[in-house]
Amino acid sequence: MVAPMAARGWLQAERGSRAYGRGIRRPPPMPVPTQVLTPMLASVMGNVTATVTATSAGLEDVPIQARLLFIGMLFLGTLAMSKFSIRLGIPGVLGVLLLGLVVNVNYLDLNHVEAESLQVFGLALLLFYAGLKTDLQAIRGFLEYGLLLALGGVVITSAALGGMIWWLSSSTADGLLPGFGNGIPIGAAFLVAACLGSTDAGATLSVLAQVSKRVPQRLQHLLEFESAVNDPAALLVYGLLIKLFTRPSLPGGGAGMESSLSQALLQALQDFVQQIGSGLIVGVLFGYVAKFVIDHLVNESSQLLVVAMSIAFVDYGCAHFLGGSGFVAVYVTGVFMTNMTYRTPEVNHESIQEVLLPFNTMTEITIFLIFGLLVQPSELIGALPMGIATAAALMLVARPLGVLAFQPLSPFSRREGLLIGWCGLRGAVPLALSYQVVAAIPLLRGLDPSLAEPLARNAQGIVFVVVVLNLLVQGLTLPRVCRAIGLEGGRGGEA
Repeated sequence: MVAPMAARGWLQAERGSRAYGRGIRRPPPMPVPTQVLTPMLASVMGNVTATVTATSAGLEDVPIQARLLFIGMLFLGTLAMSKFSIRLGIPGVLGVLLLGLVVNVNYLDLNHVEAESLQVFGLALLLFYAGLKTDLQAIRGFLEYGLLLALGGVVITSAALGGMIWWLSSSTADGLLPGFGNGIPIGAAFLVAACLGSTDAGATLSVLAQVSKRVPQRLQHLLEFESAVNDPAALLVYGLLIKLFTRPSLPGGGAGMESSLSQALLQALQDFVQQIGSGLIVGVLFGYVAKFVIDHLVNESSQLLVVAMSIAFVDYGCAHFLGGSGFVAVYVTGVFMTNMTYRTPEVNHESIQEVLLPFNTMTEITIFLIFGLLVQPSELIGALPMGIATAAALMLVARPLGVLAFQPLSPFSRREGLLIGWCGLRGAVPLALSYQVVAAIPLLRGLDPSLAEPLARNAQGIVFVVVVLNLLVQGLTLPRVCRAIGLEGGRGGEA
């Protein structure tokens, strides 16, 4: 796979890079000679790509040396694209996504089922790291509001966006057809909206770094906390909608496939509560397991990476087999690990975050890169009208509505509330969930089977277009919005 083969080289490069800055101080990076590196990458990658695509049989006939060369050059290309994107004022991950789209190798020997499995692996790591980044001490005084914004905001944003997609989209999401009842199935509309429910902490902080002097520190902590918490919230909402709108995939059919909507809603709520409850219990338990392991088995800080990765994977697997949400479990474990005191003074939340940061960055890059490599540009044409409309609805209506609904309870001023409403960049989680949408749409209740394939393809295309436009538009305009509403740095945050 791409990530494992390139991980070793990437870890060395990441230690000196700020391209995907997460707020952890590291030595200044060596300058990347973009003017020299970019033509060189283009030349070498052109030759390697020709080698890879020269055969119609796929990667099995390509020498392993050529594969390694291609993968290495591809990830070096992400460094150059990231640096170039940051200079333009947009998140580096957008450049990575577009790089994958431009290269777009057709013989990766990776189908959507395998890609979905890889995305689950990636999401578990991203959620675990999001938990590690949730420093409860940094959000004292507005913890309740942060939880409301992260949890309630996901629900309101997804509901509002799902309703607008349902009203605007044609039956296969290949065009605009305003009106209820004659367009896209309501289940597909809300599944697409649920994919776009969470914000991306890395992209948000990358853009905020450009205007850090203008944005109060408390507001930055809030946005980081919201982005961390709304990831598991969005996954839970998505899982609830899957149970509600899809029929069970039972071999040979059966009465269970024709259960009523009320039965489906009841079952979905039961599963929802079970996933949250079991996930919370397993997550808390493994938080204490992690403390015991670190206090009694770790001899040096370099072993923290082994502990973190092992705990995350065992945690996810145990929660899954116990009927809980593995994503909730790994997030809760991360929260406990970062807010505990350990026997060794050198071990703290910062040291744990630092050792896991390269893997988190590698995971995020891989999700964006693989999505760009697998998406066929020609298949995006049909999704463009609805993608543009959905992006506009998300940025101008759904996200601001999800923030303004809780403004009366906010300890922040209205001007800061406006920035929060505009600062909702989407990233890796929506792209990862889009693979699950492709598998879920054919199972929608009452869907004409002839519409399943084009609808699934366009639904994934809509998510892609929305993520690109969202990162591009809000990434470029966020600094201007900060200046326009007159925010000033410092503690700030008083209403």
